[in-house]
Amino acid sequence: MTDLEKAREFFKGDLYATDTTGIVIEEVGEHYAKCSLRLDRRHMNAIGHPMGGVMYTLADFTFAVSTNLDSECVTVTTVSQICYLSAVKGDTLFCESRVLKDGKTTCFYEMTVTDNLGTKVAVITTTGAHLYK
Repeated sequence: MTDLEKAREFFKGDLYATDTTGIVIEEVGEHYAKCSLRLDRRHMNAIGHPMGGVMYTLADFTFAVSTNLDSECVTVTTVSQICYLSAVKGDTLFCESRVLKDGKTTCFYEMTVTDNLGTKVAVITTTGAHLYK
């Protein structure tokens, strides 16, 4: 089983991200993940734009995938900040998560959300706590 298959199998239990929201894990690597979300009516606010929480949910899930694959501990979000940069112009969102620092008890990641037209939509930074099993 590939790392991507393992990630998809494990995270299918995250029903809010995968079933309710529709996020798909596209790529995984060491301290890295890329996820996508095809937008539809359920993601839109009253003026027809994706809700801010859609981008945050995508980023939070991508963080979880990048920090909890083949790990001896569970990593959870302790602090997260999102900066919205532009309105979504496309119909699909992508989020990439990259580690900036990974310590013994905490980590710090940056996630970038773009759309399928190349628009940089948001940047999210997250501090995580490693909870050893």
